[in-house]
Amino acid sequence: MNDSTKHVSEEEIAISYREFLKEYPEYRNTDKLDELRVKEFSRLDSQGHIYLDYTGGGLYADSQIRRHSEFLIGNVLGNPHSSNPTSTFTTRKVEECRKRVLEFFNASPDEYVPVFTANASQALKLVGESYPFRNGDQLLLSFDNHNSVLGIREFDKTHGAVTRYVPVIPPDLRINQTVLEEYLDGKDASENGLFAYPAQSNFSGVQYPLEWIELAKSRGWDVLLDAAAFVPTNRLDLSVWNPDFVTISFYKMFGYPTGVGCLIARREALEKLHRPWFAGGTITVVSVQADQFYLAPGAEGFEDGTLDYANLPAICVGLEHLESVGIEYIHERVGCLSHWLIMNLLGLKHGNGKSVVRLYGPTERKMRGGSVTINIYDREGTVIDHQLVEKKANEWKISLRTGCFCNPGAGELALGLSKDEMITCMQGPESRMTIDEFRQCIDGKSTGAVRVSTGIASNFRDVRLFLELVRQFVQ
Repeated sequence: MNDSTKHVSEEEIAISYREFLKEYPEYRNTDKLDELRVKEFSRLDSQGHIYLDYTGGGLYADSQIRRHSEFLIGNVLGNPHSSNPTSTFTTRKVEECRKRVLEFFNASPDEYVPVFTANASQALKLVGESYPFRNGDQLLLSFDNHNSVLGIREFDKTHGAVTRYVPVIPPDLRINQTVLEEYLDGKDASENGLFAYPAQSNFSGVQYPLEWIELAKSRGWDVLLDAAAFVPTNRLDLSVWNPDFVTISFYKMFGYPTGVGCLIARREALEKLHRPWFAGGTITVVSVQADQFYLAPGAEGFEDGTLDYANLPAICVGLEHLESVGIEYIHERVGCLSHWLIMNLLGLKHGNGKSVVRLYGPTERKMRGGSVTINIYDREGTVIDHQLVEKKANEWKISLRTGCFCNPGAGELALGLSKDEMITCMQGPESRMTIDEFRQCIDGKSTGAVRVSTGIASNFRDVRLFLELVRQFVQ
């Protein structure tokens, strides 16, 4: 029981659901996901949770945990950096997981190699610190990039490379393709160039054309595709699309384990990277006296220290779980739920006719994911602090996300924060700034938004209750 049940009855939800099915009859094709929720995610309903933060983290199925636990109980694992029986067994399981990752993304082992990392952010850092930036080279980013992608600029700065940003255009917050093509054409053939962009925005849910991969590569750029927000609900086929680097987060895909990410790299592109250091597990030979080292070939040269070998087998379990469910069904359901929610949120009006909600991102269903990002306004047109909305959501046991979601560029443009304002606020004498100090500097402007996102275990009731929450702010 939570506060949501005080404001809308199950009968009202059922009536809304019948109307929803008339509008989105294709939703019935995903009925198997309702059965899956009962079987694998029953803890959501038994504990009264309304989970709407799938872009922040996926949910694991009960069977994933059981299968992995049974594997751990039934086997003896050893550090793979040896050749004893337990080490040999573990190494074999690690390689099986590499193979399974390639199969899931339909990537040829002759062309691609998975490098296991602690998370997607470390995978991005690995590319940033190892890419051969030189004076005059270029790093091309979008305003709409996760912090972990933006952070690559700190590596290129140290080598004299130039960072350029392609703007996004409100209100849809899509990248300006005309400017993108101008920037892509602006690289000299002798320069190294790295173009990094998200397959799907973690801020607005916008999906960007995968055709940009070939567009950039044909102009001599290396392409880094941030697929972390995309692959939990969309199929990425690396036999069709050929980015040089792809970064993914397994816990965003299927909830567990949380300590393993992956860089899927083209073998040719991986050879282009030069590591600035070495660690245990990454070398074949190293000497203290000779002051020399030799990196291991392939993925091992990029996997620092000992892999999380006890949890890696859970990757195989998670991928098999997604395959058994079907990404296409998840994609269909997420599309129906998010579009219905958008249309109904935008239809909310105050008594004076003013809109209750401002959407950040496209309204159409095509080329968008399951993230719906908004702010709520009172009848006078003043934004309601997103922290107050989150507090209300917590009372209803709705798990959502507020803030800028580690995507400052999209956030700044969406919220109307100008370059001059940002520069003024970030030129203070102190080397550190808290978010409260930043909010005070912006002086009244919104510094964040409210994001809800759907996924594998979402149902109509979840989004209907969130709509009811927003209705509480209608005046």
